[in-house]
Amino acid sequence: MLHMKNYIETNKDRFFEELFSLLRIPSFSSLEENRPDMRACAERLVELLKEAGAEEAAVYETDGHPVVFGQKTVSADAGTVLVYGHYDVQPVDPLELWTSDPFEPEIRDGAIYARGANDDKGQLFMHIKAFEYMVREGLLRHNVKFILEGEEEIGSPSLAKWAEEHKELLAADIILVSDTTMISEAVPSINCGMRGLSYVEVKVTGPDKDLHSGHYGGAVANPVNVLCDMISSLIDKDGHITVKGFYDDVVELSDEDRAKLSRAPFDIEEYKEFLDIKEVKGEAGYTTLERTGIRPCLDVNGIWGGYIGEGAKTVLPSVAHAKISMRLVPNQDSETITRLFTEHFKAIAPDYVKVEVTPHHGGNGFLIPISSPAYQAASKAMAEVYGVEPVPSRGGGSIPILADLQKILGIDPLLMGFGLERDTIHSPNESYLLKQLFAGMESIALFYKYYQN
Repeated sequence: MLHMKNYIETNKDRFFEELFSLLRIPSFSSLEENRPDMRACAERLVELLKEAGAEEAAVYETDGHPVVFGQKTVSADAGTVLVYGHYDVQPVDPLELWTSDPFEPEIRDGAIYARGANDDKGQLFMHIKAFEYMVREGLLRHNVKFILEGEEEIGSPSLAKWAEEHKELLAADIILVSDTTMISEAVPSINCGMRGLSYVEVKVTGPDKDLHSGHYGGAVANPVNVLCDMISSLIDKDGHITVKGFYDDVVELSDEDRAKLSRAPFDIEEYKEFLDIKEVKGEAGYTTLERTGIRPCLDVNGIWGGYIGEGAKTVLPSVAHAKISMRLVPNQDSETITRLFTEHFKAIAPDYVKVEVTPHHGGNGFLIPISSPAYQAASKAMAEVYGVEPVPSRGGGSIPILADLQKILGIDPLLMGFGLERDTIHSPNESYLLKQLFAGMESIALFYKYYQN
């Protein structure tokens, strides 16, 4: 889309200024002290939507952080696209590993460096600017709605209820999302499914107080040791999760579907080099891409207990904790898996400790057909921008709220993500390549051109 390229070139300095105004706001949904920043970010998005051409844009209250909703109606007979994004970001720790201030955006080596540069402020910004272009050039022939939430990074605890209460306001034909990655700059891809999530915290308690490890070591169970043994037993030597009933609802892909997914180019040696590992590890019988796309997994996200301060303290701890996430494939139910894990973990606990399992957040996965009009429009748009047909892929991450919105609104999500693995989202030095930012704007504008609804 030649005119879109010209529009970007003419306006890119303004685009940077506007995007940076979002990136400078430390919108941590997980930290209570940043609640004013959350509202400031929401209000800034309202301004940007109105400036881009939305007829209506406002901050809506929820049980948690606010939702931003905006829309422009072209015709009562036109198809409607609902754009989803989130303005909250992950914490920045460890701060000392950042090359530059995570909330003072910098452009270097052809990329924007800042927290949220990719996930998801940079990617939702593409939609606002593509929308702006379509409005100002008189090309918009779809009704467009925006729903931008502030709790995705903490599991979207408030949005499903809000969406249920505002179903008529959110009525649309498709949910358009950019909050994912593609395979590479050279080989674009479209996620046709994502994994669900069950996230829990476990607590193992032994004695009722910390004990002297010399006086009691070897005679009383150490909760940290016990917790490690219990966690170790959750996955067998073949990488198979041992929770009873865990795989009951997992649908095995056909050889034909596995062959389609294998079209994605993947260099195992480059993968290992990028991660600085000697070898990969996972469930036997599946490739690395299959393990992160079509298979569930269980991982410890954090573990602690006892003395971890500077120097030595010979203590036998009273309590040990761990946070555990389980990524789920479509057809697995998050609440069912949480229940099965809780029952299993308590059942394997030895008599000399007490065990508690606290569910945090979760959600189901989803899958959309590549034959849908929305997928075909996205594929055509990205092929025109990148010069190669995008590969259908299955995302390893989770956006649980999308499955909720799919159920509540009765429409499918389409994931046109433009991030890359190099962007290191959720880690220090998050970044977003400028050429991906601009290619995303072009692709989204072309999606509206080709989407027939």
